[in-house]
Amino acid sequence: MLFRTFAPAATLALAALFATSAAHAEKLSVAATPVPHAELLEFVKSALAKEGVELDIKVFTDYVQPNAQVADGQLDANFFQHKPYLDSYNSERKTDLVSVGLVHVEPFGAYSSKIKSVDELKDGAQVALPNDPSNGARALLLLQAQGLITLKDPSNILATARDIAENPKKLRFRELEAATLPRVLPDVDIALINTNYALEAGLNPVEDALFLEGQDSPYANLVATTAAKKDDAAVQKLIKALQTDEVREFIQTQYKGAIVPAF
Repeated sequence: MLFRTFAPAATLALAALFATSAAHAEKLSVAATPVPHAELLEFVKSALAKEGVELDIKVFTDYVQPNAQVADGQLDANFFQHKPYLDSYNSERKTDLVSVGLVHVEPFGAYSSKIKSVDELKDGAQVALPNDPSNGARALLLLQAQGLITLKDPSNILATARDIAENPKKLRFRELEAATLPRVLPDVDIALINTNYALEAGLNPVEDALFLEGQDSPYANLVATTAAKKDDAAVQKLIKALQTDEVREFIQTQYKGAIVPAF
Protein backbone atom coordinates (compact mmCIF):
# COMPACT_ATOMS: atom_id res chain seq x y z
CA MET A 1 0.00 0.00 0.00
CA LEU A 2 2.84 2.38 0.80
CA PHE A 3 4.38 1.83 -2.67
CA ARG A 4 1.07 2.47 -4.38
CA THR A 5 0.62 5.71 -2.50
CA PHE A 6 4.17 6.88 -3.26
CA ALA A 7 4.33 5.93 -6.96
CA PRO A 8 1.89 8.53 -8.29
CA ALA A 9 3.64 11.23 -6.26
CA ALA A 10 7.02 10.16 -7.61
CA THR A 11 5.65 10.09 -11.15
CA LEU A 12 4.24 13.59 -10.74
CA ALA A 13 7.55 14.82 -9.34
CA LEU A 14 9.48 13.39 -12.28
CA ALA A 15 7.01 14.88 -14.74
CA ALA A 16 7.36 18.25 -13.07
CA LEU A 17 11.15 17.95 -13.24
CA PHE A 18 11.11 17.19 -16.98
CA ALA A 19 8.62 19.99 -17.60
CA THR A 20 10.85 22.40 -15.71
CA SER A 21 13.90 21.28 -17.71
CA ALA A 22 12.00 21.73 -20.97
CA ALA A 23 10.80 25.15 -19.88
CA HIS A 24 14.37 26.21 -19.16
CA ALA A 25 15.82 24.85 -22.43
CA GLU A 26 17.48 27.67 -24.32
CA LYS A 27 16.10 28.15 -27.81
CA LEU A 28 18.54 28.68 -30.67
CA SER A 29 17.21 29.62 -34.10
CA VAL A 30 19.55 28.82 -36.99
CA ALA A 31 19.09 29.59 -40.69
CA ALA A 32 20.38 26.97 -43.11
CA THR A 33 20.17 25.91 -46.73
CA PRO A 34 18.54 22.48 -47.15
CA VAL A 35 21.44 20.24 -48.19
CA PRO A 36 23.67 19.48 -46.39
CA HIS A 37 23.41 22.24 -43.78
CA ALA A 38 19.88 21.62 -42.49
CA GLU A 39 20.55 17.88 -42.59
CA LEU A 40 23.64 18.29 -40.40
CA LEU A 41 21.68 20.46 -37.98
CA GLU A 42 18.93 17.82 -37.78
CA PHE A 43 21.60 15.24 -37.02
CA VAL A 44 22.86 17.16 -33.95
CA LYS A 45 19.43 18.33 -32.74
CA SER A 46 18.98 15.57 -30.17
CA ALA A 47 22.52 15.98 -28.84
CA LEU A 48 21.88 19.69 -28.32
CA ALA A 49 18.60 18.96 -26.54
CA LYS A 50 20.57 16.91 -24.00
CA GLU A 51 22.74 20.01 -23.48
CA GLY A 52 19.68 22.15 -22.79
CA VAL A 53 19.46 23.77 -26.23
CA GLU A 54 16.27 23.60 -28.28
CA LEU A 55 17.37 23.97 -31.91
CA ASP A 56 14.94 25.69 -34.27
CA ILE A 57 16.08 25.17 -37.89
CA LYS A 58 14.86 27.70 -40.46
CA VAL A 59 15.44 26.54 -44.04
CA PHE A 60 16.23 29.03 -46.81
CA THR A 61 17.02 28.53 -50.48
CA ASP A 62 18.92 31.78 -51.06
CA TYR A 63 22.19 33.26 -49.80
CA VAL A 64 20.92 36.68 -48.67
CA GLN A 65 18.11 36.20 -46.16
CA PRO A 66 20.07 33.91 -43.79
CA ASN A 67 22.57 36.71 -43.18
CA ALA A 68 20.00 39.51 -43.24
CA GLN A 69 17.83 37.86 -40.59
CA VAL A 70 20.76 37.12 -38.30
CA ALA A 71 22.10 40.66 -38.68
CA ASP A 72 18.77 42.24 -37.70
CA GLY A 73 18.20 39.86 -34.79
CA GLN A 74 15.34 37.77 -36.19
CA LEU A 75 17.50 34.63 -35.97
CA ASP A 76 20.45 33.71 -33.76
CA ALA A 77 22.89 32.20 -36.25
CA ASN A 78 23.21 30.69 -39.69
CA PHE A 79 25.00 27.82 -41.37
CA PHE A 80 25.33 27.97 -45.17
CA GLN A 81 28.36 30.02 -46.24
CA HIS A 82 32.14 30.22 -46.40
CA LYS A 83 34.37 33.03 -45.13
CA PRO A 84 34.98 34.82 -48.46
CA TYR A 85 31.21 35.11 -48.93
CA LEU A 86 30.73 36.29 -45.33
CA ASP A 87 33.47 38.90 -45.71
CA SER A 88 31.94 40.14 -48.96
CA TYR A 89 28.47 40.35 -47.39
CA ASN A 90 29.77 42.28 -44.36
CA SER A 91 31.63 44.71 -46.62
CA GLU A 92 28.62 45.36 -48.85
CA ARG A 93 25.94 45.51 -46.13
CA LYS A 94 27.99 47.08 -43.30
CA THR A 95 27.15 44.20 -40.96
CA ASP A 96 29.23 42.65 -38.17
CA LEU A 97 28.61 38.93 -38.70
CA VAL A 98 31.44 36.67 -37.57
CA SER A 99 32.45 33.04 -37.97
CA VAL A 100 32.30 30.93 -34.83
CA GLY A 101 33.57 27.66 -36.30
CA LEU A 102 34.23 25.63 -39.44
CA VAL A 103 32.26 22.47 -40.22
CA HIS A 104 32.83 21.16 -43.74
CA VAL A 105 34.07 21.87 -47.25
CA GLU A 106 31.80 21.49 -50.25
CA PRO A 107 34.18 21.05 -53.19
CA PHE A 108 32.93 23.46 -55.87
CA GLY A 109 32.41 21.87 -59.27
CA ALA A 110 31.71 22.28 -62.97
CA TYR A 111 28.79 20.36 -64.49
CA SER A 112 27.40 19.84 -67.97
CA SER A 113 24.53 18.05 -69.66
CA LYS A 114 26.21 18.46 -73.04
CA ILE A 115 29.78 17.21 -72.63
CA LYS A 116 31.41 14.41 -70.66
CA SER A 117 34.92 15.83 -70.42
CA VAL A 118 36.47 19.29 -70.24
CA ASP A 119 38.47 18.31 -73.34
CA GLU A 120 35.20 18.46 -75.31
CA LEU A 121 34.64 22.13 -74.42
CA LYS A 122 34.48 24.06 -77.70
CA ASP A 123 35.67 27.57 -78.52
CA GLY A 124 32.98 30.12 -77.68
CA ALA A 125 31.29 27.80 -75.18
CA GLN A 126 28.82 29.38 -72.78
CA VAL A 127 29.75 29.13 -69.09
CA ALA A 128 27.33 29.92 -66.25
CA LEU A 129 28.76 31.35 -63.02
CA PRO A 130 27.26 32.39 -59.65
CA ASN A 131 26.57 36.14 -59.66
CA ASP A 132 27.67 36.85 -56.07
CA PRO A 133 31.25 38.19 -55.81
CA SER A 134 32.88 35.46 -53.73
CA ASN A 135 31.38 32.46 -55.53
CA GLY A 136 31.82 34.08 -58.93
CA ALA A 137 35.51 34.49 -58.20
CA ARG A 138 35.67 30.95 -56.84
CA ALA A 139 34.32 29.72 -60.18
CA LEU A 140 36.89 31.73 -62.12
CA LEU A 141 39.71 30.40 -59.94
CA LEU A 142 38.53 26.87 -60.63
CA LEU A 143 38.46 27.54 -64.39
CA GLN A 144 41.96 28.95 -64.09
CA ALA A 145 43.12 25.80 -62.27
CA GLN A 146 41.92 23.82 -65.29
CA GLY A 147 43.95 26.01 -67.64
CA LEU A 148 40.84 27.42 -69.33
CA ILE A 149 41.50 31.06 -68.40
CA THR A 150 44.19 33.18 -66.74
CA LEU A 151 43.38 35.94 -64.29
CA LYS A 152 45.32 39.18 -63.99
CA ASP A 153 45.85 38.34 -60.33
CA PRO A 154 45.81 34.52 -60.06
CA SER A 155 45.04 34.64 -56.33
CA ASN A 156 42.24 37.26 -56.36
CA ILE A 157 39.34 35.75 -54.39
CA LEU A 158 37.06 38.56 -55.57
CA ALA A 159 37.92 38.38 -59.27
CA THR A 160 35.22 39.02 -61.89
CA ALA A 161 35.06 38.29 -65.60
CA ARG A 162 36.63 41.73 -66.14
CA ASP A 163 39.78 40.43 -64.42
CA ILE A 164 40.42 37.73 -67.02
CA ALA A 165 43.75 38.31 -68.74
CA GLU A 166 43.66 35.36 -71.13
CA ASN A 167 40.67 33.45 -72.50
CA PRO A 168 42.08 31.27 -75.30
CA LYS A 169 38.79 29.45 -75.94
CA LYS A 170 36.85 32.74 -75.97
CA LEU A 171 34.46 31.39 -73.38
CA ARG A 172 31.28 33.42 -72.91
CA PHE A 173 30.13 33.96 -69.34
CA ARG A 174 26.62 34.23 -67.88
CA GLU A 175 26.35 35.36 -64.27
CA LEU A 176 23.24 34.00 -62.56
CA GLU A 177 21.89 33.53 -59.04
CA ALA A 178 23.63 30.51 -57.54
CA ALA A 179 20.41 28.65 -56.74
CA THR A 180 19.28 28.73 -60.39
CA LEU A 181 22.42 27.21 -61.91
CA PRO A 182 21.34 23.54 -61.92
CA ARG A 183 18.21 24.54 -63.85
CA VAL A 184 20.16 26.23 -66.67
CA LEU A 185 22.37 23.23 -67.44
CA PRO A 186 20.42 22.43 -70.65
CA ASP A 187 20.95 26.01 -71.86
CA VAL A 188 24.72 26.35 -71.33
CA ASP A 189 27.79 24.26 -72.05
CA ILE A 190 28.99 24.15 -68.44
CA ALA A 191 27.85 25.61 -65.14
CA LEU A 192 29.92 26.16 -62.00
CA ILE A 193 27.64 25.07 -59.15
CA ASN A 194 27.89 25.19 -55.36
CA THR A 195 27.73 21.67 -53.97
CA ASN A 196 24.67 22.30 -51.80
CA TYR A 197 22.65 23.27 -54.89
CA ALA A 198 24.15 20.41 -56.89
CA LEU A 199 23.07 17.92 -54.21
CA GLU A 200 19.56 19.41 -54.07
CA ALA A 201 19.30 18.95 -57.85
CA GLY A 202 20.24 15.28 -57.61
CA LEU A 203 23.79 15.75 -58.91
CA ASN A 204 26.55 13.70 -57.32
CA PRO A 205 29.70 15.86 -57.28
CA VAL A 206 32.00 12.86 -57.12
CA GLU A 207 30.41 11.16 -60.13
CA ASP A 208 28.81 13.97 -62.16
CA ALA A 209 31.23 16.91 -61.99
CA LEU A 210 33.58 17.52 -64.91
CA PHE A 211 36.09 18.80 -62.36
CA LEU A 212 36.09 19.72 -58.68
CA GLU A 213 38.09 21.75 -56.20
CA GLY A 214 40.57 19.79 -54.14
CA GLN A 215 39.96 18.99 -50.48
CA ASP A 216 42.40 21.76 -49.57
CA SER A 217 39.86 24.38 -50.63
CA PRO A 218 39.89 27.54 -48.47
CA TYR A 219 36.10 27.76 -48.76
CA ALA A 220 35.11 25.84 -45.64
CA ASN A 221 31.48 26.28 -44.59
CA LEU A 222 30.97 27.89 -41.21
CA VAL A 223 28.47 28.86 -38.55
CA ALA A 224 28.03 32.63 -38.34
CA THR A 225 26.37 34.95 -35.86
CA THR A 226 26.71 38.55 -34.72
CA ALA A 227 29.77 39.75 -32.83
CA ALA A 228 27.51 40.28 -29.81
CA LYS A 229 26.36 36.64 -29.75
CA LYS A 230 29.53 34.78 -30.70
CA ASP A 231 30.31 33.78 -27.11
CA ASP A 232 26.75 32.82 -26.13
CA ALA A 233 26.63 29.41 -24.48
CA ALA A 234 24.03 28.02 -26.91
CA VAL A 235 26.07 29.08 -29.95
CA GLN A 236 29.20 27.50 -28.52
CA LYS A 237 27.29 24.29 -27.77
CA LEU A 238 26.13 24.23 -31.40
CA ILE A 239 29.72 24.44 -32.69
CA LYS A 240 30.85 21.76 -30.26
CA ALA A 241 28.01 19.48 -31.43
CA LEU A 242 28.87 20.00 -35.11
CA GLN A 243 32.57 19.23 -34.60
CA THR A 244 32.32 15.75 -33.10
CA ASP A 245 33.54 12.37 -34.32
CA GLU A 246 29.91 11.39 -34.79
CA VAL A 247 29.35 14.26 -37.22
CA ARG A 248 32.59 13.43 -39.04
CA GLU A 249 31.41 9.84 -39.50
CA PHE A 250 27.95 11.02 -40.62
CA ILE A 251 29.50 13.31 -43.26
CA GLN A 252 31.75 10.59 -44.58
CA THR A 253 28.97 7.98 -44.67
CA GLN A 254 26.09 10.14 -45.83
CA TYR A 255 27.80 12.23 -48.52
CA LYS A 256 30.51 9.83 -49.72
CA GLY A 257 33.05 12.51 -50.60
CA ALA A 258 30.60 15.12 -51.90
CA ILE A 259 31.45 17.12 -48.79
CA VAL A 260 34.38 16.64 -46.43
CA PRO A 261 34.90 17.58 -42.74
CA ALA A 262 36.82 20.80 -42.06
CA PHE A 263 37.59 20.09 -38.38
